Amino acid sequence: MVCLGPLAWLIWAAFTDNLSANPIDEITDTTGRWTLRFLLITLSLTPLRKITGWTGFIRFRRMLGLFAFFHSVLHFTTWIWLDKFFDTSEMIKDVALRPFITAGFTAFVLMIPLAVTSTRKWISRLGGRRWQALHRLTYVCAIAGVLHYIWLVKLDWTYPAQYAAVLALLLGYRVWAAFQSRPAASSKLPDPKQQVG
Repeated sequence: MVCLGPLAWLIWAAFTDNLSANPIDEITDTTGRWTLRFLLITLSLTPLRKITGWTGFIRFRRMLGLFAFFHSVLHFTTWIWLDKFFDTSEMIKDVALRPFITAGFTAFVLMIPLAVTSTRKWISRLGGRRWQALHRLTYVCAIAGVLHYIWLVKLDWTYPAQYAAVLALLLGYRVWAAFQSRPAASSKLPDPKQQVG
């Protein structure tokens, strides 16, 4: 219910005439920001589990990831329906020529296989390692989403910078954790002086 809050607010604002002077932009911005928020929250659950030692975070990961996809569908639908009015040629032109649209479209397309394979059945079909490798695309989606936001904003970069900083921390933690988990060298090269001739 909490994850449906942003959509409920948009519906309430639309029916009570509380959207801004440009309602299409507000709907687009709200759904886009919540897509990024859910992506970053989803990516933060594993570091939180490792730092706190509490495994309860993980049971929310799939749900939060699916809500990230849900809000990205709302964001994408707003663009193709309310902004482009299903004009395919205009949409193709935007994706090809406007970098921020290219980045956003890339993030949306990459989220589709992640949502489709989020079930336990798909984990068993793909196998644990292949499934985990596929779902590392979540980081690529988040990077593309942050770039989409940065390239979209022309004046005040405060919010995009905040999302970029959070993503940088999460990526930095992942790199650090991967480095820490590397097995130490089992032994050094033998000293020739200690070898029996």
